[in-house]
This record gives sequence, structure tokens and C-alpha cells, in this order.
Amino acid sequence: MVLVLLSGCGITKNTAQGQNNQEKKTFALYNVNVIPMTVGNEVIENTTVVIVDNKISAIGGKIPNDVMIIDGEGKWLIPGLIDMHVHNLVDGSPGNNYPTKGASIFFDNQDIMLLYVANGVTTTFELSGRVEHFGQRNEIIKGDIIGPRIALAALIGGSNASRVATTPSEGRQAVRIAKGDGYEFIKVYSRLNIETYKAIVDEAYKQEMKVVGHIPSAFEGKTEEAFVPHFSLVAHAEEFSKQANEFTEEEAYRLASLAKENGSWVTPNLSNLVRIAAQARSLDAVRDLPSFKYVHPLMQDKWITANQYNQGTNPKTITYYDELVEFHVLLVKALKELGVPMVAGTDAGTSGIVWGYSLHDELNLLVDAGLTTEETLAAATRLAATWLGIDDRVGTVEVGKFADLVLLDENPLLDINNTRKISGVFFNGRWVDKNQIDIMLENLAKKNSENIGKDDFLWSKIRER
Repeated sequence: MVLVLLSGCGITKNTAQGQNNQEKKTFALYNVNVIPMTVGNEVIENTTVVIVDNKISAIGGKIPNDVMIIDGEGKWLIPGLIDMHVHNLVDGSPGNNYPTKGASIFFDNQDIMLLYVANGVTTTFELSGRVEHFGQRNEIIKGDIIGPRIALAALIGGSNASRVATTPSEGRQAVRIAKGDGYEFIKVYSRLNIETYKAIVDEAYKQEMKVVGHIPSAFEGKTEEAFVPHFSLVAHAEEFSKQANEFTEEEAYRLASLAKENGSWVTPNLSNLVRIAAQARSLDAVRDLPSFKYVHPLMQDKWITANQYNQGTNPKTITYYDELVEFHVLLVKALKELGVPMVAGTDAGTSGIVWGYSLHDELNLLVDAGLTTEETLAAATRLAATWLGIDDRVGTVEVGKFADLVLLDENPLLDINNTRKISGVFFNGRWVDKNQIDIMLENLAKKNSENIGKDDFLWSKIRER
């Protein structure tokens, strides 16, 4: 079966017709406060939001007949959240760049996607796309499992990557092949040489594919040369700090200005280094995560027994990580002052960064770094949808948009931590309330607990990589 993609993210023509395995329903959220996250973002208080066949059909007006009514009194409706940097578990290997030898691993996709459902993350951007991710995405599109829309980027690197290119011609060919394979975006990786990197970015533009990624190490000492036209999104604040001459406010502004002048957007990814610094100090930073019990047992084992950030750690390394954390805050402040668009992403799937839960950590850190709560919510909704090219369908609460929505118990504009207080979620028009989420999470934690240690053979094969 061939799916006709409409600007990526698993949004297909048959999606708009409803999902299989679920009867079409009409919902009405009654007496709810709507935070639309449009540019003006005028809050609409005590209104009714009607959802018909997975789309928002009305905001305000009377409640139609024969609908499922959801009481929204005292609650707040926001667009579904978007994580712009994830690495999803998928059949075959436990995470990005960890192929197994002599073993195949099969994950329950609903278990994987439940963590996004529980946290109101309705769209994700997979930055190490593999063929198996298409199958994962199609399960969601067909309605076999509840999960987010998934945008897929093909990763191209100079080595240690699923697609390797060492010459400009190889880089261009890698882009063309990725386009033919169905990827919507290209991710450039750290070990590309300068000419190959430039060729990849140029070819991606010709193929109408946006480029996200790292600033290759080859640009050290000449960072400005990396900001070529159509290098659209920097995947980490760390890409700047790796190029920094010193960790000062002046240097932060110098680097931020390169993105501004080039029209490049940035995913700060503050939570990445905060979690890395914590793990360097102690693995308790992983063990004590409240969400750790929801992580697949193989990944629990990997994050504890083969944690690259904790192994060989020392006071010098910890001090360096702490300096990075502080410098990244300076970068966010500089990016904000210069007007560089920022989107929210987490690097979910990296050790200690739990899918779904980590996005709320990221939002909190962005506010701590100086963004307003409204700016932070925009980074995880409207702006993210805009960069992905799907803002005509998701990212705001407006009539005609898909019903990717999160119902909160308290106002996130007053306190960004209120994004964690989820009463229920709509995933493309499918309503899942907190009671259902809690039951599913409880069952997942129990399942993981019962399966710990049962995959010793598979984990031994992983260690052979």
C-alpha cells in the first residue's frame, strides 16, 4: 500500500477521513478556556470547542446533538505539543546507532508511543530515521495504535552514520536516495567534511527538503562558513558551544548572530546537557527518574550499565558539563534578543532523556533561561509546526485544524509546569482521558518490571557492537 504524504509527519489523505479501529465521533468540550497559540494568542474563555471527524469544526456556539460532551470547566485547552528532536525505539535495535549482532529486538509500538500520549506530545521529529520508522508511523496513521505524527529525517554523516558520504557527489546522491525513500528532511552529522556538507545542503534545497543537524567538526575555527544558505535548523545549542572560543556572553552573541544572519532556526535542547551533567555525577540521576519505570527494560539496562556519560567521569568532566549548561543559557538569551526563532526539542532516547516527559523538562528550562511562558509554548506548538511545514493543519487551536489537543487542569501561561497537569488529550481526534492514561502507564510499569532480566541474551549481543 502506498501512502500519499502531505508535507510529512505522517499526515496522509486517509488520515483526514478518520482512523481505522475507531468509530467516528463528534466531541464537544464545554465551558473550556482556549489558549489558541495563534500570533495574537487571545485567550477565549468559557467557550465550546466542537470536534467532528478529527477536526475542529467550531469554537463557540451551541453544542450539537448526539455528541460526546467533555466538561472543560476551569480547564485550559492548548495545541498538542511538538518535540523537534527525538530518537524513537523501533524494531531491530535499541536506539539510534546501536545495531545488534546476531539478535533482533521487537518493541511494542504502543508501549513506546504511550509516553508521548501521556505527556500530550502529538507530533515528533525523528532525527535518525530508519525504514522501520515508516512502519511505526503507518501503524499510527492506520489507527492500530495511538501515537503522535512523526516527521522523518534521514541522517547523513562522514562516518558512523546510517548514510555515509565522504565526497560532494556521494553527499548529493545520499540526499536523492533519501528523497526517493520517502524521507521529508535531511539531517547533517558531525563528521562530514566541509565540501560534502555544503553539497548536501545545496542538494537538499534542490530536492525541496529542509536541513537540520549538527555543525560538523571540520568548521572549528571558521564557524561562520557552516552557515550556508538553506541550513535551516541547528539541532543543539551544543553545536554552538563546541565551536566557542570561550564561554562568555560576548561569544554567545557572536555565535547567535551567525544563525540570525543566515536565517537559521535553533533547537536549544537545554535538557540534553542538564541530564548529561547529572548522569556524570551519579547514575542515581537516571535510576531516580519517576518516569524510569516506563522505559523499556533493555534501555533501562543500557542507561545504567553502559552509560557513556558516567563511565570514566571525573571532576574535570563534570565541571566542563556545568560550564556548557551555563553557556547554553547565555545562548538562549542571545538568540531571543536577536530574534532567532527557537523550537523545543529534547534528544529523547539519549541516556536519561525519557520520551514525552523530557519535553516538559525542556519547557521549564526554556522559561528559566528567559523565555516567557507564551514564547515557550509557541516553541513547542506553532513555531515547530511552522518549521515542519504543517502549520496549516496543526500547531494552533483554530477551526479547520486537526484535533491534536491537550486539556490541562491549570493555566500554563501562569506557570509552565502546568503543562504537566494533563486532564486528557486528543490525538488526531481520538480522546484519551487521564484515567485511561494512568491505567495504561500502570500496566506498562508492571510489564517492564516483570520483563527485567528476561532479555539478557539480547543485551549481551548489544554489548558486542
